[in-house]
Amino acid sequence: EGGSAVSAFSAQAQPQQLVPVGQAVGIKLFSDGVLVVGLSSVETQNGPKEPGKACGLKTGDLITHINGQDVNTVEQVQAVLAQQPGQPLTIRAVRGKTTLQLSALPAVNQQGAYQLGLWLRDSMAGIGTMTYYDPATGGFAALGHGINDVDTALLIPLESGSIMHAQVSDVKKGAAGQPGELHGMFRLQEDMGVLSANTPQGIFGKVDGSTLTQARAPLPVAAWDQIHTGEATILSNVRGEEIEEFRIRITHLSANDDRAMTLQVTDPDLLELTGGIVQGMSGSPILQDGRIIGAVTHVMVNDPTKGYGISIARMLDAAEQSSQEKASA
Repeated sequence: EGGSAVSAFSAQAQPQQLVPVGQAVGIKLFSDGVLVVGLSSVETQNGPKEPGKACGLKTGDLITHINGQDVNTVEQVQAVLAQQPGQPLTIRAVRGKTTLQLSALPAVNQQGAYQLGLWLRDSMAGIGTMTYYDPATGGFAALGHGINDVDTALLIPLESGSIMHAQVSDVKKGAAGQPGELHGMFRLQEDMGVLSANTPQGIFGKVDGSTLTQARAPLPVAAWDQIHTGEATILSNVRGEEIEEFRIRITHLSANDDRAMTLQVTDPDLLELTGGIVQGMSGSPILQDGRIIGAVTHVMVNDPTKGYGISIARMLDAAEQSSQEKASA
């Protein structure tokens, strides 16, 4: 017992140190499977047919295999359709936590091509902000929330992905009912790091620390009970490549969940530039009392000067859980 008490004490005396980043990055993500984002009819010589709908597929289903072959891209689906024209296909799909085995008969359209009558998506790209870099492991986190499909709102299962350098070219300023957004130019041929997990608490991966052009000194990570309402700052990259520190106020703390903190932007410079919190700033690290306490996650649609934050402890728990799941997979 004495040993465990000593180790617990020393762990508290030396909290984990991470580098707060605040750098805007381009994000590319490729899904593990192909997501059904819509159903349509195929115009055939005998009238419209809906093979996808008829076999039982629904919007939000994730197709993982056709005829026993892995499919992760729309091109792979098209290739399977071309291999066996007019033949029934066995489809394995995931709906929530249920795996489905379905059989579909493609329809031939008026141009002679075989189709399933599905709108499919296999990838996405966007802009977000890196929260922290761990010099001990090379790990990073960004966004503070997951990457969800725009049509189905479902978390996209990650097959592979990367982050790229981004230069903020301009800002669409936020207004009540109209969230603003950062616009960036990406260096598409130059990946900074590799994604390993897409979770509701953020995206995680590995990055070469030398690519972080404005790396700060590491700061200790705050425990949930060290966070308090009142003054704080965020690091954010809202013009060019410059990372700046802006003043905010934490107005409310709730349970330590994905929206644990309510924030109010008070910095006149940031309010002038962006109107408050805009899309693309998600992941901006929040600092208080010389510690990293969390990351900006969402803007309040009706008041862009306000938003939500997730605690750093919750992000680190998600990072740890995702790495354990990957190790056991």
